[in-house]
Amino acid sequence: MRGRKISGRMSKKLVGLFVAVILALVGLSIRITYINATDGEQYKRIVLSQTQQQYESRVIPFQRGDILDRNGTILATSEKVYNVILDCKVVNDISKDKEGKDVQKYLEPTVKALVKVLGLEEKEIRSRLENEETRNSQYQILKSDLSITEKKKFEEYLAEAEDEESELSDEERLERQNVKGIWFEEDYLRVYPMNSLACDLIGFTYSGNVADWGIEGYYSSVLNGVNGRQYGYFNTDADVEQTIISPVDGKNVVSTIDVNVQQIIRSALETYQTEMAAGPNGTKGAQNVGVIVMNPNNGEILGMDSSDWYDLNDPRDLTPFYTQEEINAMDNEAMLENLNNIWRNYCVSDAFEPGSTVKPMTAAAALDTGSINTAEGFYCDGYEMVANQRIRCSIFPDEHGEQTVGDALVHSCNDAMMQIAAKTGSENFLRYQDIFNFGSKTGIDLPGENSGILHTADSMGEAELATAAFGQGFTCTMVQEAAAFSSVINGGYYYKPHVVSAITDSQGAVVQVVDSVLERQTVSSAVSDAIRKDLGGVVEEGGTGTDAKVEGYSMGGKTGTAQKIPRDSGKYLVSYIGFAPLDDPQVVVYVVVDEPNAADQGSSVYAQKIAKNIFTELLPYMNIFPDEGTAEGGNGGGAPEQGVSDPGVPEPPASQPDESVVNGGNGLLSDGISNNDQKLTE
Repeated sequence: MRGRKISGRMSKKLVGLFVAVILALVGLSIRITYINATDGEQYKRIVLSQTQQQYESRVIPFQRGDILDRNGTILATSEKVYNVILDCKVVNDISKDKEGKDVQKYLEPTVKALVKVLGLEEKEIRSRLENEETRNSQYQILKSDLSITEKKKFEEYLAEAEDEESELSDEERLERQNVKGIWFEEDYLRVYPMNSLACDLIGFTYSGNVADWGIEGYYSSVLNGVNGRQYGYFNTDADVEQTIISPVDGKNVVSTIDVNVQQIIRSALETYQTEMAAGPNGTKGAQNVGVIVMNPNNGEILGMDSSDWYDLNDPRDLTPFYTQEEINAMDNEAMLENLNNIWRNYCVSDAFEPGSTVKPMTAAAALDTGSINTAEGFYCDGYEMVANQRIRCSIFPDEHGEQTVGDALVHSCNDAMMQIAAKTGSENFLRYQDIFNFGSKTGIDLPGENSGILHTADSMGEAELATAAFGQGFTCTMVQEAAAFSSVINGGYYYKPHVVSAITDSQGAVVQVVDSVLERQTVSSAVSDAIRKDLGGVVEEGGTGTDAKVEGYSMGGKTGTAQKIPRDSGKYLVSYIGFAPLDDPQVVVYVVVDEPNAADQGSSVYAQKIAKNIFTELLPYMNIFPDEGTAEGGNGGGAPEQGVSDPGVPEPPASQPDESVVNGGNGLLSDGISNNDQKLTE
């Protein structure tokens, strides 16, 4: 069968149609060329601006450096977490179904996945998607601090739809494939593995790697790095270009702190709190209890703690300290004040009248200036008349009788100390207060340090000199007392207290060694030897510190009791500072109990027992072995130092406290160091 021939008429129609198509195409090309020539750049910018939102620059966060103890145990670290980002514009995208109707095929599958897998609130998600201000946003943070486990769970939920062997129905596969507009942004979460342990020393970060407290605050600029950035854009060929500037991670800080020493301190404080919980002044063992464990030969702080412990992972939780009703009643100002009181480091930020723990410095100054000698005697009749007022000894109305310098330390005799100070004279006394660094910050590498308050040459009269001799009428901090006392027993060398020993990079290589700083010699080695020997008698039979004695160990120490203002309030601050071994001190333990929860607060035994519990565990841990006989320790006939109410004791001079301390540590980054200050080298 032959094919049909195209008639001439049909042929003309086909030619006409072909010509029409060609003309249309030519016209379209001319139009496109015209638009491109006149408005091409404008349209191009519109298209690129709509698309480029997916490729805007984003920050790549740095990882803040770790804080470690002296043995490498991590005290603070930053763990990678993720922010869940919602692209509302993508989720709200409208397309046509088979029937040509407008549909949002991504909306319901995406909402369902977020609720089902990540446990997010459906109401909150839909609010972001529907609200006029956010419905076209391509960056909405739905959840922060998502763990890698949660992230993987979501990714596996989506990946199952692409797995041919999965048991999902076709409908379920399609549903999961339509989950769009969700992505994860990397971030870091500061984590404290030890929770509340060493909270005063470590401190914590606010959002944005900002910190004011502890090592976190002082070394914040060292711990922080530099954020990186990823830039995305379309080039002239409409291809995606990406430029990545990698972040620089922060440096690590190696502290002098020993986690095991901190645990020993904590255990002793918990024991004390339990034993004193039934006292007449509430359930707390004291208004506060502070402890410092220090190496007297280099100024290293091995441990430091106070009795208000908060969880570094949840520092704003007030429930351990207040009832829910009390918390609900707090306004923002009251809440901040209460938090600051909890966060502050009692051992460096609080100044108080130290009491008799300063007597070794009083005696050392007198001996070093030649104002007295070790054989000289001083008669204690229970009080001293000074400036027409009677100032009492610690055993008033009893008396100690004839006392040498050593006896005065062993028995904590205020009367003898007043006579010793009078022989020293106010000029020398004030000069040695300065030498021992009272009245000045020690420079410890922790924020919020207080300087205390001293009398001046103009304000120190006879009564002020007399009471300053036994630690009243001026104030100091625990770290000031610990550093001064260490210099008296270590040969006369004053070391700057410090809590950090080294800075390392993100790979662990040492960038800087923070050396111990010997600042001055306070007294001669001969004076140091004499005072140290005398302090050994404090913990032996007849001394005031026998309750701090650990069986089998040679030790020395000094008790302290200070009346609080007002003098007739019956409130006391009691303390004990001790060391071991006697002839070669390796460790100093200083305990302060502020208002013990007892009817009679004025006994130094409260502090002594805490110190003994610490020493008992600490000495074997530090490989300090027993070096004397095994005679029974404890009170061997001596009486612990007992405070007496004495309205004749003058108050410390009035002075405005440091602003840094008033503010509770907030805004103290200026007290810290910068990378430039440290002169760190890569």
